[in-house]
Amino acid sequence: MPSSLLIVESPSKAKTLKKYLGGDFEVLASYGHVRDLVPKNGAVDPEKDFAMKYQLIAKNSKHVDAIVSAVRDAEHIYLATDPDREGEAISWHLLQILEGKKLLKGKTAQRVVFHEITKNAVLDAIGHPRDISQPLVDAQQARRALDYLVGFNLSPLLWKKIRRGLSAGRVQSPALRLICERELEIRAFESQEYWTVHLASHKGRTKFSAKLTQLGGQKLEQFDIATEAAQQDVLARLAGHPAVVGAIEKKKKTRNPAAPFTTSTLQQEAVRKLGMTTDRTMRTAQQLYEGMDVGQGTVGLITYMRTDSVALAAEAVTEIRHYIENTFDAASLPKNPVAFKNKAKNAQEAHEAIRPTSIYRTPESVKPFLTADQFKLYEMIWKRTLACQMAPAKFDTTSVDINVGDGVFRATGQVLVFAGFLAVYEEDVDDAEDEDNAKLPLLEEGETLPVDAITGEQHFTQPPPRFSEASLVKALEEFGIGRPSTYASIISTLKDREYVVLDKKRFLPTDTGEIVNKFLTEHFGQYVDYHFTAKLEDQLDDIASGGRPWVPVMDSFWKGFSKQLAEKEGISRAEITTESLDEACPKCSKPLQIKFGKRGRFIACTGYPDCDYTRNIGETAESAAADEPTVVEGRSCPECGGELHIKKGRYGKFIGCANYPKCKHIEPLEKPRDTGVACPECKTGSLIERKSRYGKLFYSCNTYPKCKYATWNPPVAEPCPKCHWPILTIKTTKRRGTEKVCPQKECGYSEVIAPPEGKEEKIAE
Repeated sequence: MPSSLLIVESPSKAKTLKKYLGGDFEVLASYGHVRDLVPKNGAVDPEKDFAMKYQLIAKNSKHVDAIVSAVRDAEHIYLATDPDREGEAISWHLLQILEGKKLLKGKTAQRVVFHEITKNAVLDAIGHPRDISQPLVDAQQARRALDYLVGFNLSPLLWKKIRRGLSAGRVQSPALRLICERELEIRAFESQEYWTVHLASHKGRTKFSAKLTQLGGQKLEQFDIATEAAQQDVLARLAGHPAVVGAIEKKKKTRNPAAPFTTSTLQQEAVRKLGMTTDRTMRTAQQLYEGMDVGQGTVGLITYMRTDSVALAAEAVTEIRHYIENTFDAASLPKNPVAFKNKAKNAQEAHEAIRPTSIYRTPESVKPFLTADQFKLYEMIWKRTLACQMAPAKFDTTSVDINVGDGVFRATGQVLVFAGFLAVYEEDVDDAEDEDNAKLPLLEEGETLPVDAITGEQHFTQPPPRFSEASLVKALEEFGIGRPSTYASIISTLKDREYVVLDKKRFLPTDTGEIVNKFLTEHFGQYVDYHFTAKLEDQLDDIASGGRPWVPVMDSFWKGFSKQLAEKEGISRAEITTESLDEACPKCSKPLQIKFGKRGRFIACTGYPDCDYTRNIGETAESAAADEPTVVEGRSCPECGGELHIKKGRYGKFIGCANYPKCKHIEPLEKPRDTGVACPECKTGSLIERKSRYGKLFYSCNTYPKCKYATWNPPVAEPCPKCHWPILTIKTTKRRGTEKVCPQKECGYSEVIAPPEGKEEKIAE
């Protein structure tokens, strides 16, 4: 019977640790959080020093029962939940449960922490247990209580004042504000025209260009050549003059490697380089951290993935430098180890940066054991860690002034002379400006060059770009909003609540998101203020370090917040969701207004319900009039006998009853195409072609809603040779070409009809 019990959060981690610790240890998983606040009003009581009422999380109760049972037989209990505030709180909750059941008499129960799942790290942690850190627990409890008080009190107000089902969060709301304010900037932006003038020249076979930087002894600013006419004047002024080389400046330039990954920079780079979402990145990183069998037993491949730190352990740096010394030339290894300073605001516990647990575990050596996502992410972490301890890259830069009349053109060139860390890894950036890496010919001062052409180029100033997932994470970190571990959930919540949508991988606020943001910024401005949110994070950090008690922080927040809640109860819904327009209704001449409905904002008459005039935002009265419903001749509504009209809705034109909303009969304008394939589920209907709300084709039973069978791919009336399902479907992908596949996922049958493009030619050859 094992005398020691180790409790972790993840079952996959439990399997790995069991192999390290041997027969004297039982290893069990809590499966994450074991208790949470009761889901009703009063879970946090401000009148009793913010006392919290907890209950067991139902889905994890059986895992708690298993832990309780194992504790009865163990002498030593080690709480090895994740090495952060949340992990500390989970350990504290487990301890509270065990103490409540009076199971710890005569036993030791201590906390152990490791930042990587390797045998040495785990055994070292077991050898150095400690008590639970109450300040870390208090900081986590304060965070949970704050989130509860904001969400539980502000969300119902949104339901009453805007629409049911909405939510507001302490860190989610400032993030939404960032996206909405950027959109307002874009809308208010007025593009401005400007011109640049360029010289095209060559020497020998090398062509190059130069940009006009001075004219008449004055440095040119961005808008000095503002129109095509001004540009023509400049071209005329410079025409006919020779190009003579003026000042030549040569410099040596170095570029240093980026720091190893923190949670924030890992998420940003995975979005940019790998096209992974923040949520997918963190799930994959968790798998790499928890470990897998890579041919030499189970081992964690990376250190803990929730960290603000850019520090590396001394033994890790020694190993990395040894690898560089044995793999690259001598110049690639700096004299001394490279150290990085933490730039993150509110940097949390002293973790390490995210790194491989061994640099000698190369991506290629573990590739056979990893999924595609795991390999891509591990390779990126491995390369970034290796590169951070390599020598800087070196460039030769040259800038040449070329005089043409009273104008001075400047040509710049840059040549990489020593790759250094760039031989391994180069960091990506959002909205990067192109560097001039052109190579210039050897030029001498006073030399006359041919003027191949002098031309003007028109430009327009661009609005600030919308946030991508990467740039939003960067902004959240810079403002100190939330924690690295919360960025992925903040973004997921905004998308799930339909406050934002991703358009070309950039965040665009929806009508709902803008209305919610407008309400919060106008009526709860202090609580969605970036600096207020960051200041609160500072206070939570002080609690975590033992610098201040948590109850006064809660009390200070609640007094102001509860007062504001009471004041805002009297606001009318119309005040928030409607906006007056200086335009008369074409139907009844009453004023028009912008209203907010379940499908977003629209223009409507203030005379409703007497006048039912509406049109879409951005639509003119004339274009709306052109889309007025037309009568379907020779038919009447099958439900009420009224006229049928061709109407225009959110997803295009459709046929609907003229007596709407009394009668809600609708039908498609074009009858769905019948595939002639019998429904494999109900056997009575047939599969017809339909369009989803996003315009994607799918195939479903024509007896819907009686039968809800549907498939994305076109069906064919052939039974599956493997599982005998009545139909197959035709699936086309770039990687596999066109094939017949069984729609039953568990079957997996596929038959190639046509190989991917490009492979046919190779086969023919």
